[in-house]
Amino acid sequence: MTPRARKQMNRAMVFGFFTVPALLAILISVEIPFIMSVVSSFTKWNGLDRVQTFIGLANYKELFLDDLDMWKAFGFTLRLTIGSVVITNLLALLLAVILDSNLVGRNALRAAFYVPNIISLIIIGYIWRFIFSAGFESFFQKTGLPFFMFSWLGDVKLVYFSVLMVSIWHSLGFYLVVYIAGLQTVPRDLIEASMIDGANRVKRFFRITLPLIMPAVTVSVFHSLSNGLKAFDVIFSLTNGGPGNTTTTIALDIYRTAFVINRFGYGTAKSVILFLMILVLSIFQVRMFKQREVEV
Repeated sequence: MTPRARKQMNRAMVFGFFTVPALLAILISVEIPFIMSVVSSFTKWNGLDRVQTFIGLANYKELFLDDLDMWKAFGFTLRLTIGSVVITNLLALLLAVILDSNLVGRNALRAAFYVPNIISLIIIGYIWRFIFSAGFESFFQKTGLPFFMFSWLGDVKLVYFSVLMVSIWHSLGFYLVVYIAGLQTVPRDLIEASMIDGANRVKRFFRITLPLIMPAVTVSVFHSLSNGLKAFDVIFSLTNGGPGNTTTTIALDIYRTAFVINRFGYGTAKSVILFLMILVLSIFQVRMFKQREVEV
């Protein structure tokens, strides 16, 4: 064996040593369970019996024609996703522009905004559940403001805004960091040249800064879109889908179908539809935003 061939073999062995364990872990924990879920979606199964009864497309037929609860959950999930994607990204971008300037205490503010993202969404939900009930009641006794006596989790007209606010509060810090990282990649010589040409701050932002940070926008919108469509944790701990089924998301509906009423086969059919929905919307969003990216 020539030295060159031996060197290539050593590189291949090192590459395999580092990549094969990771690929096996992904295969065992993600790919194989996903394939098994797709197979289960064509069966009638409670998740416990050894035998799964094949029923063809019956689960999908029921899902599209008879399951009104699923489509109500889809409607709320879509509303929550649109609200969280738009508001979270706009707020994060605005705060990133502010905190990327020479503001006193900007590092402390960055850390403060990021802290909620560290905490589990399950815990966040229980914390805000306490705040909306006992916390707001205490604020009302101190201030007398009727705002604090609204039924934020019990009124069907207000609960959407409560869930949306908690979701934004939790995720804002993550996207803030992404946008700050994007802003710091903008060449300063371009900004200085535009200032010399007489461009004001608004024109500099929309004509130079925003086009150059589009990769950060693409990543942030992609993550917020997929996370919104998969929303489960905060809903489960904050409202558990209530009042009634007003705040039930698709993920929570899948959980109830599979693990509460023990229709595991039907639940996996719903999860396959959710996966396809996220896949199609994510591909469309990434392609659309990629077309707006520019290179320096």
